[in-house]
Amino acid sequence: MLIGEYIHTLDDKKRLSLPVKFRKEMGKKIVLTSGLENCLWIFTLKQWEKISGKLSEMNMLKADNRSFNRYMFGSATEVEVDALGRMLVPDFLVERANLKGKVAIIGVQDRAEIWNEEAWKAYKNVVEKEADQLAEKLGSAGML
Repeated sequence: MLIGEYIHTLDDKKRLSLPVKFRKEMGKKIVLTSGLENCLWIFTLKQWEKISGKLSEMNMLKADNRSFNRYMFGSATEVEVDALGRMLVPDFLVERANLKGKVAIIGVQDRAEIWNEEAWKAYKNVVEKEADQLAEKLGSAGML
């Protein structure tokens, strides 16, 4: 399971080190794609197969389904993780998530997320203030 928050540096060559705790679990090849809230999502190949399978089962006669599939698959790319645990983040994904200098890598159970550090701090502050209400909503829906 991928958990935790790590601050790493995106170097001038657009290489980013995965947290040591993630490297073994994620393997030597991963999938990077656009996430939501202006972050990037990192999936293991196995998890990406599950996600892509579910997306492929969506009714393609619905415009929203086609659009979301284009969004996810169109920006997805397989990335090699080198011996030092670094991956090369493609320019279009760096621009998509506005990555520069310090970035936050967040473990979210079955995926990791890459955030611009300042955007992550702002998002986290909002969610922390709403945590009680979010828990209440999830509890009312029978989720917790």
